[in-house]
Amino acid sequence: MALAIFDLDNTLLGGDSDFLWGRYLCENGIVDAEAYRRANEHYYEQYQHGSLDIAEFLAFVFKPLATHSIEQLETWRAAYLEQKIKPIILPAAESLIEKHQAQGDTLLIITATNSFLTAPIAAMLGIEHLIATDPEFKEGRYTGRVAGTPSFQQGKVERLKVWLAQHKHSLEGSIFYSDSHNDIPLLEIVDTAVAVDPDPKLQAVAEQRGWKVLSLR
Repeated sequence: MALAIFDLDNTLLGGDSDFLWGRYLCENGIVDAEAYRRANEHYYEQYQHGSLDIAEFLAFVFKPLATHSIEQLETWRAAYLEQKIKPIILPAAESLIEKHQAQGDTLLIITATNSFLTAPIAAMLGIEHLIATDPEFKEGRYTGRVAGTPSFQQGKVERLKVWLAQHKHSLEGSIFYSDSHNDIPLLEIVDTAVAVDPDPKLQAVAEQRGWKVLSLR
C-alpha cells in the first residue's frame, strides 16, 4: 500500500483550522477579542511569510487550552467544528480522499495545527492516521506546553520518519499534497510532490522542479 499524505489547512480545508479556532474564541468572548485577534493575524502573516517562531506561537495558541477544563474545551470544540470547519471541507478534497481509499492507499494527515483541534477533523474526513503538534496533557488538563517535536517545517519530516518506523511503512510510491512553502522539506522527500492551490513561494518552486500543481477549490 502506498502512502498518501495530506496537509490539512488550505489543502483539504478551504481555510486554516488554527486561525478559525482563534476567531471562534474571539467571537464567543472566551479571550480578549481585540488583543487575541491582533496576535492571531500577526502569527498567521508570519506563517505565510515563512518567518513564524513556532515556540512563541504555540505558547500563544496553547494558553486557552491550559486555562479551561477539558470538558469546557470539548464543548467549545464541538461548536467550532460545526460552525467553522464543516463549511470549509472542500468537496474536491473529499473526492481525492475517496480516490486514494479506493486504491487501497494508507492515508495520513500531517499538520502543524494541534491535535486537540485536528484529531476530530481527521475523523470527519475519514482519515485514520494523523501527525499533528501535540499539546502536553497531564492529570486531566492541558499544561500550555508542547509535547515532543512540533509538526512544522523540518519537524514534519522528523515526525514522519518516526511514524514510518512505528508503522513499518516506507515512502515507496508516496505522495504528499500541500499548499504551503513551509512544507517544502517534506515535499522534497516523497516520491510525488503535489502543490495544492499553492502559495506564491511554493508555486514558484513547483514550477522550477516540475512538481504537479492541483486545485481543489
